[in-house]
Amino acid sequence: MKIRYLGTGAAEGVPAVFCNCPACSKARLRGGKEIHTRAQVLIDDTFGIEFPPDAYLHALAYHLDLSAIKNLIITHSHMDHFYAHDFILRGYKYAANMSSDVLRIYGNEEVCKVFSECTRRELKDCVKPHLSIRELKPFTEYEIDGFTVTPLVAQHAAAEQAFVYLIEKEGKGYLHLTDTGRPPESFYAYLAGCGKKVDLVCFDCTFLRFTKGEIGRHMGIEDNMAVKERLLSMGVCGENTRYLITHYSHNSEPLSENLSAIEKEYGVTALYDGMTVEC
Repeated sequence: MKIRYLGTGAAEGVPAVFCNCPACSKARLRGGKEIHTRAQVLIDDTFGIEFPPDAYLHALAYHLDLSAIKNLIITHSHMDHFYAHDFILRGYKYAANMSSDVLRIYGNEEVCKVFSECTRRELKDCVKPHLSIRELKPFTEYEIDGFTVTPLVAQHAAAEQAFVYLIEKEGKGYLHLTDTGRPPESFYAYLAGCGKKVDLVCFDCTFLRFTKGEIGRHMGIEDNMAVKERLLSMGVCGENTRYLITHYSHNSEPLSENLSAIEKEYGVTALYDGMTVEC
């Protein structure tokens, strides 16, 4: 799997949209890798995770054909992960010669509701055939165009059951752990019971050096390490498993020097916008 991280920031982005704190001011001045837009991932060019408000920006920045995305999985309905308004533009006079005729969207019950709410007023009848949406259930394997996708429960949102995902293809396993705090016991119980192995883990590291512990709905690096050790003890991860961190909040000051220090200290790779990782 070729996994490209188009956006690596939390909901407000880095620099944050309305913020002038020292970290945001430095990020604006420096530009480049100091900029972390809202979370979006593209696997093998046609399989997406999340669709944030910054998707259009990502298409421009990385010369992407967003119409080529055939399947899109969503972790939860929060705006920075699922900006459904844009889907009204997938057809009619807004879109010609699309690379994939239909975009199939998958998510929890609330994602399906938000899709309906955001598209109800403006989605033209002629655009509807180019979109489909399906509700997923946790701890259920789905075969999607050569990928095996398993939604696992996250610890994140009080109003809905957010998902994290185990994604497998051609013998490789990728564990996508954003947005979530330390996962609940049901997450570990499922992985222990199914005997899965993973080659790559991407951690929510919103808080960087701040640790919320068991009650958090996001994680910091020490939370990541606690989850890593648990997965290692279960045999889900092994000595060759690689670990990535992403989804930084501006409050955590994710400037390059701070991320580099964490990489060296903890043996992880700190993602930046546009970075590609092979699994």
